[in-house]
Amino acid sequence: MLYYLFEYLEKQFQFPGASLFGFITFRAAVAIILSLLISTIFGKRIIRFLQKQQVGETVRDLGLEGQVEKAGTPTMGGIIIILATLIPVLLLAKLENIYIILLIVTTIWMGVIGFIDDYIKKFKNDKDGLKGRFKVLGQVGLGVIVGATLFFHQDVTIKEKLPVAQQQELLAKNPNITPSKLFEAEEKSTKTTIPFVKGNEFNYADLITWISPGLEKYAWVIFILAAIFIITAVSNGANLTDGIDGLAAGTSAIIVLTLGIFAFVSGHIVFSDYLNIMYIPRIEEITIYIAAFVGALIGFLWYNTYPAQVFMGDTGSLTIGGIIAVIAIAVRKEWLIPVLCGIFLAENLSVVMQVSWFKYTRKKYGEGRRIFKMSPLHHHYQKSGYHESKIVTRFWIVGILLAIISIVTLKIR
Repeated sequence: MLYYLFEYLEKQFQFPGASLFGFITFRAAVAIILSLLISTIFGKRIIRFLQKQQVGETVRDLGLEGQVEKAGTPTMGGIIIILATLIPVLLLAKLENIYIILLIVTTIWMGVIGFIDDYIKKFKNDKDGLKGRFKVLGQVGLGVIVGATLFFHQDVTIKEKLPVAQQQELLAKNPNITPSKLFEAEEKSTKTTIPFVKGNEFNYADLITWISPGLEKYAWVIFILAAIFIITAVSNGANLTDGIDGLAAGTSAIIVLTLGIFAFVSGHIVFSDYLNIMYIPRIEEITIYIAAFVGALIGFLWYNTYPAQVFMGDTGSLTIGGIIAVIAIAVRKEWLIPVLCGIFLAENLSVVMQVSWFKYTRKKYGEGRRIFKMSPLHHHYQKSGYHESKIVTRFWIVGILLAIISIVTLKIR
């Protein structure tokens, strides 16, 4: 809204400073500051409101250090993250941008699912919350919306660099040619990026066109199925990671900040040319959303670090995972998720391995055996005697390392 206001003031009255709102970097800086202020200043009020409503965490005694003391700590704190993200976005972003629209829908959609889950747990006294099948149905529904929109919407396009010979010919004629002239025209495509590979592009259509070229018209089915799988996996991974103070919020902030770098360079013609990567028109606008989201996560950490004054609940964790997945798909870096979201992957795998091995050994030997002392993985380290602050800090360090590796893939192929 402020973007449109200052755009009008600039055009009609040449209002001093109004042109600043035309720059992505300026609006991103304002977004992160505003979201930090909202999450830290108003976050306290939301925590007090949750305390008055007696929305406290019910903790089952699993023999973990400090667990009993956390009983009664307000949950549903994901509301802080959602509000601190959406308000700056609505004020500063171009709201007609399809990527911004998708992320707003994702935030509200996953926030509602998480809120319903938390509400059932706290007010209906059902510790299981929303049934798993309904959660999955919600994730699948979002995957269909995101996949279909990114496939069919006319504003979702890419630009690829011209063949080397054609680039050299153009540069020979005009050495000062603008980078935009070295790219092909905008096109609809299901191409994405594969890390560490020289020809680092993969087309989802190739999964069926090897059978028959005529099947290319059904590539949308493959793309939507991929979107469903990614959104479901990442949102569940974020949900499992939210087990000790500050872990999910801090890890997610590192991931989202890295995706912000990818979004900015992919939407900038000069950087795309220099890095020899796919140029995605209009994607740079989600830098505003990412900046607000990072600010919201860091602001939430003000109250969520050990000892936590509030938990995000499924309202926050499912929303965080959904947003990360959609951003990764939009910037065509979803194949980097196993690296960038390695913490989420490890948490997911630890649960799958633990449950699968327990069931297998119970069937074979008559008693269930465990790989880890407890799953998800962070609880294994708690059971091993590590303080949760040490676990969180070391997970953050691993997250930073994975983020650096992910960024390096821009040039290492």
